Amino acid sequence: MKQISTRFSIAVHILSLIAVSPDDCTGDFIAGSVNTNPVIIRRIMGMLKKAGFVEVRPGVGGASLLKSPEHITLLDIYRAVQVIEENQLFRLHENPNPQCLVGRNIEQSLQSELMEAQSAMETKLQQTTLSQLISRFK
Repeated sequence: MKQISTRFSIAVHILSLIAVSPDDCTGDFIAGSVNTNPVIIRRIMGMLKKAGFVEVRPGVGGASLLKSPEHITLLDIYRAVQVIEENQLFRLHENPNPQCLVGRNIEQSLQSELMEAQSAMETKLQQTTLSQLISRFK
């Protein structure tokens, strides 16, 4: 089974780290915390910068939040890192057999269920801010 890209959890990690340790947030510091290659961090930071969440300081390096953690939802982050195409969390297989009772009906029958499931997930992500998530750290 294919999983949702790790870009989302890494982006949440990055933004949380910047929020709690704003003075230490160089690319190497973030890569060390995430425990991944700095190239991956730079790629995701670019997406977060494009979305207006972070400012990256050239030269000495480092990053800071452009929005308050209270104003960034998990859904905002999810969308910023383009985990999926719009309304495409679940993909249906292509070209089912139209001669088969199931094959000709599966897409139409299943699509509304999958859209409701995606909507429920996005509603849940919209209800949690980065600030709320950070408050759970011990």
